[in-house]
Amino acid sequence: MKTLLGNLIILLFLFINSTPSLAFDFAPEIGDLAPNFRLEGINNSIKSKKEWELNDFKGKWLVLYFYPKDFTAGCTLEAKRFTELKSYFSKLNTEIVGISADNQDSHKSFCSEKSINYTLLSDPNGSISEKYGSWIPPLSDRNTFLISPESVISYRWMNVLPTNHAKEVLNVLKKKI
Repeated sequence: MKTLLGNLIILLFLFINSTPSLAFDFAPEIGDLAPNFRLEGINNSIKSKKEWELNDFKGKWLVLYFYPKDFTAGCTLEAKRFTELKSYFSKLNTEIVGISADNQDSHKSFCSEKSINYTLLSDPNGSISEKYGSWIPPLSDRNTFLISPESVISYRWMNVLPTNHAKEVLNVLKKKI
């Protein structure tokens, strides 16, 4: 009898408390305005620029991807794939930006050693990664957002597998244009 009563109380509690208390996806949805960001970073092609924000990419498509750590196998693979396809993205008026919690010195070494030819931004406390639902302290989760020239989330990929991801993004971008 006690077990039955206990189960009824639990069921009643679940029905009364109908608002979801545990949500795992806090990322902006397709159609939402992209959260603004202002972060320091590195781009070996623009050595004089030290800080980037969302408005710097207004009028262009933006591939904004979050990744855990410079020099790790998956992150290196993903970064190199985007580097290999950068010219195709550029022809489609698209910039690529990677964000992780790594500092600028790490990004500088990563870009130099792995020939990364686009912008990497440092988000050491995860404040921007969190705005994009991509923060699992102390690292960024591997998520990607395709942002339109009007700063609207056009597509998103959550929990990305790095192997063919850059190609996936390029294919979706071609369909959007």
